[in-house]
Amino acid sequence: MRHALPVRRESVEGPADPELSEEGRAQAGHLATYLSSEHLDAIYASPMRRARETAQAVASLQPVEVQTCDGVAEYDRLSPHYIPAEELKATNDPRWHAIVRGEWASDVETSDEFRVRVLSSIEELISAHPSQRIAVVCHGGVINSYMCHVLDLPHHRGFFYPNYTSINRVAAARGGERSIVTLNESSHLRGTGLPIGVFQVPK
Repeated sequence: MRHALPVRRESVEGPADPELSEEGRAQAGHLATYLSSEHLDAIYASPMRRARETAQAVASLQPVEVQTCDGVAEYDRLSPHYIPAEELKATNDPRWHAIVRGEWASDVETSDEFRVRVLSSIEELISAHPSQRIAVVCHGGVINSYMCHVLDLPHHRGFFYPNYTSINRVAAARGGERSIVTLNESSHLRGTGLPIGVFQVPK
């Protein structure tokens, strides 16, 4: 699952690592309610605040506690700024066009290093939970990377745009087969008036 909408934060000392906005907390609440009828055997979250806070909302209606998985942190984890993609797109910011082109924007690791980190981390979580349903609350780049792997596509951080709090389900077979069940599942935000994503407007 992708995290909910965080606040905008720029030019801080150290990593921006923003918390959820008021709208983001509302999104996370709708996600938690939507998933409350499904039993989750484990909930993992990236160490970044926006993911941890989203995961905590989901866990509040589940019988499990959130565990941190460093391997599903976003590629820009040490960036001193965070600007929601909607704002970048609305202002025609060059950084939005870079995202669409799939250009790499991390001084911490290469695109290949990020891909290996994400794939190995998610596969380790799968191996640790045979015949169970787990949730991993992470980021758009992480989701794109893993879905490209499942579809056997070249690694591209902008393959598609995961909506805020979207659920992207993968069935993992013991033999190693991985099947996409849903992509960008975000019906829990319909009719709420909350932001959904770059390509969908709230109603």
